[in-house]
Amino acid sequence: QYTFFLIKSVTTMPFPLKEILVMHIVMRRLLVMYCSLAVLVVTSASQMVITTWSAERFQSATERAWKTLRDSDDRIESLLDGLSECERLQCDGTVGFGGSPDESGETRLDALIFDGPGHKMGAVGSLRRVKSAARVAYAIMKYTKHSFLVGEAATKFAIEMGFKEESLSTNHSRRIFEDWLANKCQPNFRKGVVPDPRSHCGPYKPAELEQQCPEGGESCSKLERLSHDTIGMITVDSNGNIAAGTSTNGATHKVPGRIGDSPIPGAGAYVDNEIGAAAATGDGDIIMRFLPSYQAVESMRSGETAQKATEIAILRISKIYPNFSGALIAVNKNGEYAAACHGMPSFGYSFRDSYSKGVLFRDA
Repeated sequence: QYTFFLIKSVTTMPFPLKEILVMHIVMRRLLVMYCSLAVLVVTSASQMVITTWSAERFQSATERAWKTLRDSDDRIESLLDGLSECERLQCDGTVGFGGSPDESGETRLDALIFDGPGHKMGAVGSLRRVKSAARVAYAIMKYTKHSFLVGEAATKFAIEMGFKEESLSTNHSRRIFEDWLANKCQPNFRKGVVPDPRSHCGPYKPAELEQQCPEGGESCSKLERLSHDTIGMITVDSNGNIAAGTSTNGATHKVPGRIGDSPIPGAGAYVDNEIGAAAATGDGDIIMRFLPSYQAVESMRSGETAQKATEIAILRISKIYPNFSGALIAVNKNGEYAAACHGMPSFGYSFRDSYSKGVLFRDA
């Protein structure tokens, strides 16, 4: 068998614009995905795991998910094991406990589990004092007729379901919070309030109109553009059934109670078992306004490749928010997988299937 790679030239590629390279190589898998490089991989359907980001701990989460999938062919348990591994490892400080404290210094968690067969999902937002956000989201799907629980009530539900209650703060997250206070609460997500959020901490009150941020401004103070590194993961079993999910501790210094895109179906992740799946990462406050995961799946339904579908979804966001930073991964029912991004030089993601000897990736 052969794997075919079609690499499209673009102005940012390190070889001539008009050059088209078609490689027929006797090997099972190779994955390279840059933000500026489109790669179409055509293979027969097989078990697979695809994960946003390619840093070492995200690779570890991918490998953990793969081992479960390989041994059990259970797409959901594979997904849960992979996301839970990232939570345990505190991937990049943006997943799991001990990271991204809010304005009050507390770490809260968001997660989503979406299963293709039956179009089932469970999500949790602003989860407090319970580390296993992904498994709490799954418990919501499994043990309730609801789809989404949030805040303190979600914590109460988790404890009822047997989850351990414990602090999500660590010395690291407390230090982040203390340094933020010492820096006059910079950066922050406030706008149109007094005292001036660009130079003062709260409490805040609404300001007069002329004191507000410019129309379309996301914040009155400068925020780190690449501080939203949610894990998004897609798993496919040997029957071609698909599951997807996310886990994150959200944006650092967020307003308490804020929920980003990660647990929102269609934004953080989305699955249609007859079509494919997608998962997003990046600026969640912007992402959730466009439902790019849903858009990518719908584009694939209309006949677009996984690559084109991710590009369409990201382009819709960047047209309105040119300073947006985020990325999207997708896989279709034929086993084609791809990614696209905006606002970063490149974007690496992790991949594993039955033909690869280990996690395949390319760092940004």
